[in-house]
Amino acid sequence: MATKVNPTFQNHLVSVKEETRKFENAFQGVSRMILEKKIDKVVVNGKTTYDFEIFRKGKKHIIGMYDELNSFVSYVKDAAEGGSSKEMAYVLVGEPGNGKTFFVDYLCAKYREFLSIPVNKKYTFKFMNLDKLGTYGRITAIESQTYEDPMILGMNLFEDPDENKKFLSQKAGFTDPEIETLFENYRPLGACSGYIWNDIRNITDGKIAQMINFIEIVPVPLTESLGTITGKYPAKDKITSSAVDLLGEESIQRLLHITDTNNPYRFDLRRGALARVAGGGIHFSDEIYKNKKDLVQVYLGVIQNRNIEMDGFKWPIDTLIIATSNNSEFNRFLEEKEEAPIVDRCRICYVSHNTNYKLQKELTDYAIGSDSKTTLTMEALHQDPNLNYASSVAIVLSRLPRTEKITPIEAMKLAAGEVAGEKSIKTLAEVIDTLNQEPDITKRFGQKGLGQRNLGRAIQLIVESSETNEGKCMFAYDIFKTIERVILDYVNDVADRNKYLEDLKTAKGLYRERIMTEMFNAYMDEPLAITKDVMSYVNMIIGIDAENLGPDKMWKFKDPQTGELKAIKIDKRYINSIEERLGLKTDEQRETFRTSIRKIYGQKISLDPNYNFMDNLELVKAVTDVRLKSDIAGAGSLIGALANRTNEENKQLYDRMINTMLNKLGYCKTCAQKTIEYFCTQEDEK
Repeated sequence: MATKVNPTFQNHLVSVKEETRKFENAFQGVSRMILEKKIDKVVVNGKTTYDFEIFRKGKKHIIGMYDELNSFVSYVKDAAEGGSSKEMAYVLVGEPGNGKTFFVDYLCAKYREFLSIPVNKKYTFKFMNLDKLGTYGRITAIESQTYEDPMILGMNLFEDPDENKKFLSQKAGFTDPEIETLFENYRPLGACSGYIWNDIRNITDGKIAQMINFIEIVPVPLTESLGTITGKYPAKDKITSSAVDLLGEESIQRLLHITDTNNPYRFDLRRGALARVAGGGIHFSDEIYKNKKDLVQVYLGVIQNRNIEMDGFKWPIDTLIIATSNNSEFNRFLEEKEEAPIVDRCRICYVSHNTNYKLQKELTDYAIGSDSKTTLTMEALHQDPNLNYASSVAIVLSRLPRTEKITPIEAMKLAAGEVAGEKSIKTLAEVIDTLNQEPDITKRFGQKGLGQRNLGRAIQLIVESSETNEGKCMFAYDIFKTIERVILDYVNDVADRNKYLEDLKTAKGLYRERIMTEMFNAYMDEPLAITKDVMSYVNMIIGIDAENLGPDKMWKFKDPQTGELKAIKIDKRYINSIEERLGLKTDEQRETFRTSIRKIYGQKISLDPNYNFMDNLELVKAVTDVRLKSDIAGAGSLIGALANRTNEENKQLYDRMINTMLNKLGYCKTCAQKTIEYFCTQEDEK
C-alpha cells in the first residue's frame, strides 16, 4: 500500500475546523485583507468617504484614488457576500499614466504578502503513486492543475453529497452550520482531478481510507515569477495572441505517457494564465479591450461561468478578475454593439487623475525618484526646494476642467482642502456633480490632463539638459520649459494643447508668488518669516475688539500650538496696509473679510493647532507685499539692490540673502542665484 503521507488530508481538515488554516474564496480573502486593517473617514471634494490603511502602507504606496478604492472595496465585499459582483470582472478605465496598473500591481503585492502569513496560506493537493493505476505511464504524481483547495476535494470525496457532509462531520468534527458555510463555496472537482479520483476509487473498490493515502497536501507556491496566485496577461498583438495563453492546450508530452485517451489530464492547463491563479488568486488582464475578439469572448465565458472549458471538459476556477483599459480603446469597443454582453459582465470604474496638488507632491516625489541623483559626470545633483511645488501645481492645473463657476486656482485650492476666498467646498462639489453628468467620460472632473508619465518625461528632460548638468542643480523654473516641451511633443489634440499651455501660465504665476515669499524669508534671514507675519495679522484682527485690550494696545492670548500665554501689540497701520493690498476699501468689506478669517481660524485650529493660513494665497501675497514695502521701501528697491550690486551695501545684502538661502532654506549656489535672478525680472507678474 502507499506510504503514509505527511501532512495528512485529515490534518488539513482539522486545521480548517480549528481555524489555523483558512478556506475562503478569492473575494473573501481580498475583502478580509482590506477590512481587517484600519479604516478612516476623510472628506474629499466636499464628500465624506473612506480611506483604507492597507493601500497607504509601504515605501511606494497608492496616493489619492479615494473614489476608485471605495468602489473596488464595495465590489469585492459584495462578491464575498455572494452578490452579483462575483459573476463580474472589475475594469479600471482611464487615461494613460493615472495609476491603473500601479493600483493592480500594488493590490497583488499586498495579497501575496497577506497569503504568506501562515494562517492565510493557500494549500492544494497532489495525487501520489499513480504508477499503481497502470494508465499513467511514468507519471507517478499529479498536482491539481487549478490549485484546488483540499476542502474542495473534501466536498467531493463521495459521489453522494450527504456522504461528504457525514465524512466532514465524523473525521474533522465540523458542525452542521459549519458544513453549510463550507458548502457555500462548493464547486465540483476540475475535469482531470475528478477523473483521477474516479480511477483511484475504482482501484481501491471505493474504500475511502485507502483512497486518501493517494493524496498529499502541498502549499501553493507564492513565487511571483511563476504567475501563481497573482498573474498578469498583457494584451498582445493579433498574430501572437491565442486562447492557449489563457486556457492551456493539449500536451503532447503527456500523451506519450497516458494510455487512456479520454483522460482530461492530457490538457496542460498551466500553459495558460488562468489555471495558475484558479485557486483563490487574482488574474490581471492589462488593456483587456486591446485583445482580439475571440480572446475577449473567452474572457466572457470565464467571467460569467468561472470555468475553464476545453473540448467539453470543465475546470471550475476561483479567481478575482481585474482588468484595465484606456478611454480610447474602451470607447472603440463600446461602438461595436455586438460586444455589449462583455461590457455587461464588467463593473466599470472610471479612474480620474489626482487633482489634489498636496497629494501630487508625493506623486511628484515618485516621478523624481527617491535615490540621490547625479550629473552625467557622476557629481551630486541638487534639487531646487521649489521644484516639487512648481511641478505639482503645473500638472494638477492641467487636470482641472474649465468652468464658469470657479477659476482654475480656486478649483485647485478647494480640491486640496484649502481656502479659496469666498468660494466654498460646496461650490466645487456642485461643479463636480455637474461635470460628472457628462456622457463623454473625458469631460468629467479630473478625467483629462497630463498624466504621471508626462511628468516623468518632463523631469527626464530637466535631468538630461546641459544647464542642469553644468549647474549641478534641477532648477524649479526649468520644469515649465520641459512640461511645455512634453505638451508640444505628446499632446495631439489642439484644444487640449492650448488649454494645457494656458494652465502652464497660471502655474508660473503661482510660482512667482511663492518666490516672492521665499525672497522675503531670505531677506528677513528667517525660514518662517512670512508665516509669522501672517499669523500676526490673524491674531491682531482677533484681538482688536478684545475687552482686555489696554491703552498700550497689548493683547494677551493663549498660543494654540504651544499652549503658552503670548502678548501681541495690535498695530492698526499694519492691519490697514494688508487690507488695502487685498483691495478692501470700505469698513463693511474689511469687517466681512475679518469675520471670514476668524471663522476659518475657529474651524481649522480646533482640528489642526498647527494651521497657519499659508494656503490663503491672497493673504500671504498681501502680507509679503506690505512687509517688503515697509522694510525696504518696496519690492522694487529690493529687486534694484539685488540686480545692481556695484556698491558695497547691495553686495552685502545679496551675500547675506544667498547665505540664508544656502544654510536655512535648502538652496544650493546655482538655484539660489537663479531664483534671485528670476525675482529680479518682471517675468510672470500677474
